[in-house]
Amino acid sequence: MKRMMTLMMVAIMAIMVNAQTTQKVYDEEINPNVQIEQAVAKAKANSKFVMCQVGGNWCPWCLRFAAFIKADSEISQLIADNFEYIHVNYNPRKSGGEEKTRQAAQMLQRLNNPERFGFPVFVVLNSDGKVIHIQDSSFLEEGEGYNKDKVLRFFKNWTPAVVK
Repeated sequence: MKRMMTLMMVAIMAIMVNAQTTQKVYDEEINPNVQIEQAVAKAKANSKFVMCQVGGNWCPWCLRFAAFIKADSEISQLIADNFEYIHVNYNPRKSGGEEKTRQAAQMLQRLNNPERFGFPVFVVLNSDGKVIHIQDSSFLEEGEGYNKDKVLRFFKNWTPAVVK
């Protein structure tokens, strides 16, 4: 019985570790300001906008949204056609050191302080890098996930063709 319990515990731990390592969508090492500027350059070259999903691997709703859009081909295609989509890492703790804290503060200021809406928060930048919309993600939620119609409506209302 002890052996069976031990094996079950090991299996559960392995599943938990695997789930935590495979769901990371935010690059915690990249300078978020450089990441944004690179996305703006690509967006400008491709006549797209930049969609910044600000949050972190520490945020279950952030990871849930990333999985949601990836799993839905209609949403994924809409994003691919219209946006340079980036996951902009924000770590609310100062554990990353002084430089990471400074970069995070600059990024938040650059994006017009979207953290006031909670996480994830979506910031739409035009092809010149100007913030044109900040979206509180709570309006896209439904139950323990996201509402497809609301998410589609949000993305469709902020495409370059509609805004211009």
